[in-house]
Amino acid sequence: MRPWHAAWLVLWPGWARAATPMSYLQTFGPAGDPVTRLNWGLMLISIAVCVIIAALVLMGILRRRPPLVADAEGRLPVEKPAGGIRWIYIGVGISTVVLLACAVWTAFTLSAVASPANKTPIEVEIDGHQWWWGATYTGAVPSEEFVTANEVHIPVGQPVRFKLVSTDVIHSFWVPQLGGKTDVIPGQTNYTWLQADRPGVYRGQCGEYCGAQHAHMALYVVAEPQEQFTTWKTAQLAAANESTAPGAAVFQARCSVCHTVRGTQAHGALGPDLTHLMSRSTIAAGLLPNNAGGLSGWILNPQALKPGTRMPPVGLQPEELHDVVAYLQTLK
Repeated sequence: MRPWHAAWLVLWPGWARAATPMSYLQTFGPAGDPVTRLNWGLMLISIAVCVIIAALVLMGILRRRPPLVADAEGRLPVEKPAGGIRWIYIGVGISTVVLLACAVWTAFTLSAVASPANKTPIEVEIDGHQWWWGATYTGAVPSEEFVTANEVHIPVGQPVRFKLVSTDVIHSFWVPQLGGKTDVIPGQTNYTWLQADRPGVYRGQCGEYCGAQHAHMALYVVAEPQEQFTTWKTAQLAAANESTAPGAAVFQARCSVCHTVRGTQAHGALGPDLTHLMSRSTIAAGLLPNNAGGLSGWILNPQALKPGTRMPPVGLQPEELHDVVAYLQTLK
């Protein structure tokens, strides 16, 4: 990217959003909008300060005083120009007012994003792993709970509360177009909230270095109208049907130790829940598209695509691999 391209991305948030899905220059919800306004305000104030200081320095360099006239003995008079201290008073006074205003603005912003204005009927527990995200939708009764991974759906216009936990190292939950970062710390439970005011798919990312594949630990927040969200949630609550396909038997024998498919004998907890795998757009925390090719490559040798991941090569024969992929594509 050329330097002037980068400059335009900074100065024009619409372009930045189109070019970079992780842009925080434009946000789309009340958990992020106050911070974005503060960000732009402080940036403009900083630019103004730099311009004023540069102008004063330039004026001081170019300004010329009248030459001093020596007395009869050739000595130059020693003078103390009047009015210099006034500039110090003016500068300190303006700086103090601006800094106090920024501090008050920051305090109001922190208060605005601390908690949503309305109650949050939806709570999602986000569990950070090396290197993927588990998402558990809680409910009033166990039958209303379900688990998914790396793709979180929320209804438009409603705040959603996120409970953040980690099973291994420190991660950081960050969806920049909806809100700020919140650390995900082992042994500690943190909370945050997000709200999307318009439908769309918002890219998220682990914001804390957590190991070799930190850069490949993405998630997606899908904001959709309430009716579509309810339909998606109802589908997620349903268990998978027992299958007699050859791939189901291979999956049960080779994959069920790590993965769960609700409604079957697969109850592994080390890897993502695959009950509705095909409802997700990507696999491997955003690394690959969720299609036959992506699934085949990932199952065949995950270490070649994401070195260090906890999933080992399964060692399936070509026919077994074909059958397993065919079975996984039925999990919708």
